[in-house]
Amino acid sequence: MDYKEQVEQVVSTAQFGDLIEFSYPIGYAHWGVYDGDGYIIHFAVADESQLMSSFRNCLQAIFPVCGDLLLGETKIRRQLLAEVNVPKGARVSVSNERHALEPSPVDEIRKRRDALLDKEFTYKLFTHNCEHFATFVRSGVAMCNQIPGKPKNKECVEATQLFSYLVPSS
Repeated sequence: MDYKEQVEQVVSTAQFGDLIEFSYPIGYAHWGVYDGDGYIIHFAVADESQLMSSFRNCLQAIFPVCGDLLLGETKIRRQLLAEVNVPKGARVSVSNERHALEPSPVDEIRKRRDALLDKEFTYKLFTHNCEHFATFVRSGVAMCNQIPGKPKNKECVEATQLFSYLVPSS
């Protein structure tokens, strides 16, 4: 199945709050949360000037899988799933089973999404990445299972605290 067909399948089956995984050919993944109507929310490139845009495009040409991450600044964006920039050979799927976490009620997911949408963050591979964000929005616990040498299904307290600080209490 080609990438466009995978996107169509995800959009036709995903439910609000599902974890969306973009598996890259080099063995790591980008994560987002399905937001309905073909959209996801995820770590994306922060607002940038024309100069930074040109520089980012150059980085992506040299490092097609991680050029954005080398800039370090990200922004939580709502974007059509079909428009997320992925390298050739990437696969996209609903991947709720990759973490030992229970999803929060929909109203809690919406509250976290609304509080974090359009916020800018510095990307930190080990403590503050797209997978931490996606698992936090879905469950209230930031977790990343793809860091080599790190235990699986273990909360990243630093990321949970950072995100929680921005979400109003009930």
